[in-house]
Amino acid sequence: MAELSEEKKETSKLRKSDATRARIVEAARERFRKEGFERTTIRKVAGDAGIDPSMVMRYFESKRGLFDAAMTVELRIPDLSRHPRDKLGEAIITHFLKRWEEPDADSLQLLLRSSASNEEAAERLRGVFRDQIVALVGRLRGSEADAREVASLIATQTVGLAYTRYVLKLPPLVAMPHETIIKVIGATIQRYLTEPLPKAGGQDPSR
Repeated sequence: MAELSEEKKETSKLRKSDATRARIVEAARERFRKEGFERTTIRKVAGDAGIDPSMVMRYFESKRGLFDAAMTVELRIPDLSRHPRDKLGEAIITHFLKRWEEPDADSLQLLLRSSASNEEAAERLRGVFRDQIVALVGRLRGSEADAREVASLIATQTVGLAYTRYVLKLPPLVAMPHETIIKVIGATIQRYLTEPLPKAGGQDPSR
């Protein structure tokens, strides 16, 4: 019975720890969203979470560690390996439009806003690109040889669209129907995915 009681105490302690961590992360996410990386401090986040600053340091060690935890971003890219090959571009941009408009997309938008002026945010965004988009391209093209280059080109469309539509909020783009965006940008992504990259010197890679 004593061992069972100790196990319950340990479980309760872990749950309390998880709840505290989640409260800190939520407070940090909101503070970073409002003030950006530079103006956010450990003390401010602790105050928002209603705990001592030392607790924030205990869980995350530094503001960088806190930022990484608060800005964890999953693009949730679906498995497109069995998707019709001539529709891959449209499928990718359809997914990204949906992802950018989901309730938890504020972390993505915060990264976009911050990355232009803050190296911490820029590195975080590069990590998302490196770990998720490059892997997607490698799978779809069947080779990792030029996956980084092709993924970079795809990022000009997906990240560029997100920035202009959801951060800058350019009126014509905000008003543009999803169907139009999917058709136009999807065609560009499709070309990046399925056609070989031009070689240096302007040679036709198909020759």
